[in-house]
Amino acid sequence: MISLRAIFLKLCAVTLFLVMASLIKASSETVPPGQAVFFRSFFAFPILIGWLAWRGDLRTGFKARRPSAHIIRGLVGTGAMATSFAGLGLLPLPEVTAIRFASPLFVVVFAAVLLGETVRLFRSTAVLVGFAGVIIVMYPRLSGGAAFAMEGAALGAILCLIGAALAALAHVQIRNMTKTEKTSAIVFWFTITSMTLSLLTIPFGWAMPSWQVATMLICAGLCGGAGQIFMTTAYSKADVSLLAPFDYASIVMAMVVGYFVFAEVPTGNMIVGAIIVTSAGGAIIWRERQLAMRPPSPAP
Repeated sequence: MISLRAIFLKLCAVTLFLVMASLIKASSETVPPGQAVFFRSFFAFPILIGWLAWRGDLRTGFKARRPSAHIIRGLVGTGAMATSFAGLGLLPLPEVTAIRFASPLFVVVFAAVLLGETVRLFRSTAVLVGFAGVIIVMYPRLSGGAAFAMEGAALGAILCLIGAALAALAHVQIRNMTKTEKTSAIVFWFTITSMTLSLLTIPFGWAMPSWQVATMLICAGLCGGAGQIFMTTAYSKADVSLLAPFDYASIVMAMVVGYFVFAEVPTGNMIVGAIIVTSAGGAIIWRERQLAMRPPSPAP
């Protein structure tokens, strides 16, 4: 049975994350990525603590059975956040969103390499097609002859792709960690780690934000924390294969926000590439759902 509540929560999460990204982008001219990571983590923390307390998971949130796994997850996740935030300052919002859709493709690759999962022809083909779409999105930024290429756009595209790869690696780590760690502990210690790591960037030049920029950063943190809660709750009420396709609603939202807020007009490459990437990701999700619905093979 389709859980309409779970779908609603997932769409709320997608919307909140897009608002967060928009606020980070709007403040990127005056605030470096490391400082944005700090605001994102620090102001999400009270919301997460309140949520864990409401669920009765606050005590378990402090318990880490594998501290080293939490540290590695924190390093990778913080790197994904920082590179994505840096990319937001260099690329239009729709392009950042489209490139980040490479993350599910990287998940398939990392799951095969690190977890030993079997990747058959269908998923392998979908991954290759998806990466072709990513290349289409990125190509104008990486080709120096593009007339509309912005200064630093090539770096922005590369940073966004690195961020997508690191986010996928974090996802695979979480999949492995859930065998021994509580979800509350994973969320709690990631927030602590990202907040701590962001403080290490102070020597590289933090800025004193105006009250307008500070307000945007605070709201970005609140949206990020609330979005994380909505996302976690949604996945606790419905299968991943049902909810994952609704991530792609963010590309439409990103184009609308990019056009009306940042005066960013989607390019042909971005639209074509995004369609290819989302189609490939959707095919992978559909295949996973089909396999999950198959009855188990009878024992010999």
